[in-house]
Amino acid sequence: MLKINEDASFSAGYFLGLDTSCYTTSLGLVDAQGNIIEDLRRILNVKLGERGLRQSEALFQHLKNIPELVEAIAPFRPLLAVAYSSRPRPVKDSYLPVFLAGASFARTIAASAPAPLMVSSHQEGHIRAAMEGSGLTGEEFLGMHLSGGTTELLYIKKAEEGFSIELMGGTTDLHAGQMVDRIGVALGLPFPAGPHLERLAAKGKGSMCLPVAAHGLTLSFSGPTSAALRLLKQQSDPEEIALAVLNCLVESVFSLLKEGVKVKASEPGSSKVLIFGGVASNAYLRRELQARLSSLSPAIRVYYGTTELSSDNAVGVALVARDYFLKTREKGGVSG
Repeated sequence: MLKINEDASFSAGYFLGLDTSCYTTSLGLVDAQGNIIEDLRRILNVKLGERGLRQSEALFQHLKNIPELVEAIAPFRPLLAVAYSSRPRPVKDSYLPVFLAGASFARTIAASAPAPLMVSSHQEGHIRAAMEGSGLTGEEFLGMHLSGGTTELLYIKKAEEGFSIELMGGTTDLHAGQMVDRIGVALGLPFPAGPHLERLAAKGKGSMCLPVAAHGLTLSFSGPTSAALRLLKQQSDPEEIALAVLNCLVESVFSLLKEGVKVKASEPGSSKVLIFGGVASNAYLRRELQARLSSLSPAIRVYYGTTELSSDNAVGVALVARDYFLKTREKGGVSG
């Protein structure tokens, strides 16, 4: 069992989280009471017209960003624990080189503090960050992870260290964020394109529709993406294409969630859905999904984190560590 240094004062200490995703360098610092002290991020630089970075380039940018972010949290001591995202998801063979940056710095900081080191995942950090301030209660619930690298329907249970996650369904090809970025970049928008596409869609009238490829617990976004790019070649209005993309996302996710609720109807928490990930910060998608799910009988409760904590961040990872050490301390397993 991991133990906090006996010389550390628990009530006056801090938990540090590091997350180095394909899009953002993130450090999060929370205190023992769960207050967010620092939420530091650097968006990775992507050239206009490109749809992302090679892993080597992203890793290089993380290595440049982290020391500057660490300087901002240096005055906060003692560190009760250091946690980092070691991989995209808490499953076997889930791996991306970019997470090595966070792992290396976390190990170094923990050794020099000294403080115990805790390993988490990018997905668990997203879940915990979205839960903060969402009003979600209970030990089990459905989760919808919508981002540039993940589109998954999950059944989530709280665990001693993070979460126990069952993959129920998701996309068979492109992820929700990839669809947004491919079409957004084709429209001349910067990468990542989500916020820019949302602003463009606000000017649309809803005169266009894209096909929805939802079948049971699976989605496909390659067909809708191709259809949108064909419309663009036909010189259709960019605002209408942008709105059609968001409507396609809403209908696709709504269909998947309806099916997931049916499958888990007999399980605790099946009437609660936490929606998280970078795409979940889209205000239009939030509003439309909320309306559709609340109109079902029985109504499905939808929960979102704050807009700030929906995109990539390390606050969730820090909170995962804080939750674990708080539980073990209450059981008498952690001193301080």
